[in-house]
Amino acid sequence: MKSPRRFISTAARCATTSATARWKKRRVEIVSANRALRAFLKAGGVIAYPTESCYGLGCDPRNRAAVQRILRLKQRMQRKGLIVIAAHAQQLTRYVETDALHAAGHSSHWPGPVSLLLPASKRCPVWLRGQHRTLAVRVTAHVQTAHLCAQLSMALVSTSANRAGAVALKTARACQRQFGHRVRVIPGKIGAGRRPSTIIDFASGRVLRT
Repeated sequence: MKSPRRFISTAARCATTSATARWKKRRVEIVSANRALRAFLKAGGVIAYPTESCYGLGCDPRNRAAVQRILRLKQRMQRKGLIVIAAHAQQLTRYVETDALHAAGHSSHWPGPVSLLLPASKRCPVWLRGQHRTLAVRVTAHVQTAHLCAQLSMALVSTSANRAGAVALKTARACQRQFGHRVRVIPGKIGAGRRPSTIIDFASGRVLRT
């Protein structure tokens, strides 16, 4: 007959093994889901995802067709330009000048709900900056969105999920009703902000939107 101590030890090992197996399975599922979402974005897909104050429409900033799809969904003119959001400043190096980005990265604005206008780099696509020589970029403090950008290893276009002039959508369900199969909705909760992100011209300090 096994001693109670040996029985407990065996049961504990079994429980630990089972928990480890579940964790590994879950990790594989997450990695697989991230790969699938990245492939979807690379192929020109559009997502709706939670941000600091509302749901946003996003895509791979380098994919012109995807950006144009967002502009059509919003009925927004390209010349106005868009915001690019990231988990950390390094994800923005392709889009804005390095020196300005370095200075912005050491400012008190990031991470946070503040988009900064920085000089667009030579590689920044015109479909992102529109008619401007600057691009609005942000290192987000929204945990889920930062995690999303980190897991995808890419920055995302970020523009409020709504048609031009309409109220920004606040829930996944509202996005699904509004856009249907045209976007892939990422479930989640928006942050506590009541207004869209503040936009500041970093060079002059001028607040363009509060």
